[in-house]
Amino acid sequence: MSAGGGGVGTPKALPSSGPKSLRDMPHPLAASSSEEAGAELTPSPDLLLPRSIADKDLSLPNGTPVDTSSPASSSSLLNRLQLDDDLDGETRDLFVTVDDPKKHVCTMETYITYSVTTKTTRAEFDLPEYSVRRRYQDFDWLRNKLEESQPTHLIPPLPEKFVVKGVVDRFSEEFVETRRKALDKFLKRIADHPVLSFNEHFNVFLTAKDLNAYKKQGMALLSKMGESVKYVTGGYKLRSRPIEFTAIGDYLDTFALKLGTIDRIAQRIIKEEVEYLVELREYGPVYSTWGALEVELAEPLEGVSACIGNCCTALEELSEDMTEDFLPVLREYILYAESMKNVLKKRDQVQAEYEAKLEVVALKREERPKMPTDVEKCQDRVECFNADLKADLERWQNNKRQDFRQLLMGMADKNIQYYEKCLMAWESIVPLLQDKPETK
Repeated sequence: MSAGGGGVGTPKALPSSGPKSLRDMPHPLAASSSEEAGAELTPSPDLLLPRSIADKDLSLPNGTPVDTSSPASSSSLLNRLQLDDDLDGETRDLFVTVDDPKKHVCTMETYITYSVTTKTTRAEFDLPEYSVRRRYQDFDWLRNKLEESQPTHLIPPLPEKFVVKGVVDRFSEEFVETRRKALDKFLKRIADHPVLSFNEHFNVFLTAKDLNAYKKQGMALLSKMGESVKYVTGGYKLRSRPIEFTAIGDYLDTFALKLGTIDRIAQRIIKEEVEYLVELREYGPVYSTWGALEVELAEPLEGVSACIGNCCTALEELSEDMTEDFLPVLREYILYAESMKNVLKKRDQVQAEYEAKLEVVALKREERPKMPTDVEKCQDRVECFNADLKADLERWQNNKRQDFRQLLMGMADKNIQYYEKCLMAWESIVPLLQDKPETK
């Protein structure tokens, strides 16, 4: 709980200060696993080709073997199982913490930086511990890089960058603390991921003292390589999305809709609680001033005034908890659903490209058509998307169940505490009200 009144108190000011390359990992479904993974694809029946073609080693006319593995994919099923076991046990080897926000006032801008502390025993890191400072746009850079380099994976969402001016003070202690918690959770989710945590950009984010120099270097490289480094699969129309992925899409739509409704209602409740608190703060003192005029009723009237004041404090704490703990989780998972839907769209685009290329091959009407390399690579990418998306969805569902159980348990506990405090406050003045008639 941050100091102050949360969403209802006066915001507090922050302390102010003055002016390895990516590993090539084999595709998990290549070679011996190709037949099993192929069963997950659902192109139209008229586009199916003999599986014997895919079972053979492809080579160019000059005899050079062709590499049919997909572009840098890190979803090795064996590695995933081993790393998941590590993360669930005592062998977790990467710990990241975001804390110590500081306000920086410069000539051109004012911004907040956060301390990012990393402790690890991984061989990919030169030191066992790092401490760097990062601002929001650095976190945003990291997420964009993860989306570019790991297009088949679900990237955790960041808290929204923009706030409504005049409504939320983005430099208030309460707002900065809420954002710090969200950024901390963002990095912890990446650190706990068996694939994303090994990403080169994540390593650089955690260790580089001068991240801006690395950003500029990356932009220069991108400008040289152009579109070839991007994951471009547009221009194709998907014939039919597999049933299991259609179900996932429908679930995400409904899930986001329900959470959005809860979020809107919860914000209205908080608004009404804030307005109610204003009334209570005016209501309680009236009994106290009245007691000054009524000698015989002074004690019970003072008791009522104090009781209302205690109830006011309890409601303020409840509203603060809802603002700082409940709403951020709802918004994170609304953004999570959008991220998952974006990965689904990418998967659909790759499958649409695969179906289109497969159709071209089928129309050649050769007795034993040779599967072109680009078609096999496209098929491999679809299989990679399917495997990674399913694994990330399962991990997301597990996290969601745990997070919402904890959230709802916390909400129940806070409400119980609120009503217990109000009950105790009102019960405390009952003896005062009962004693007065006996003194007459």
